[in-house]
Amino acid sequence: MTRKRRNHGRAKKGRGHTRIVRCDNCGRAVPKDKAIKRFHVRFIVEKAAIKDIEDSSKIVDYQLPKLYSKQQYCISCAIHAHIVRVRSHEGRKDRRPPERFRKRQNAQRDAERKKN
Repeated sequence: MTRKRRNHGRAKKGRGHTRIVRCDNCGRAVPKDKAIKRFHVRFIVEKAAIKDIEDSSKIVDYQLPKLYSKQQYCISCAIHAHIVRVRSHEGRKDRRPPERFRKRQNAQRDAERKKN
């Protein structure tokens, strides 16, 4: 039988069964090894209000707590929300992890290029 992916879209490798998780977007039951997992770290307060809270705080150098959440998506929702992309036949053979996009480093690099 032909196959589209080397690992059949899963990370099971020798386990007969893996437990299911629910997609955080639509509620679909997805095997845990197949689900697309992302770890989100966000501020509890929006960025516009952080400065106001810091100014009104009595505690010096108070760090606002962050909200940590692990999101698990089914393949359909991950593609629809642009969390993962559809790749071509040749692109699927590329096993390197995608390049990380870092705003600060890119901004610094662009500023250095403008100076030169």
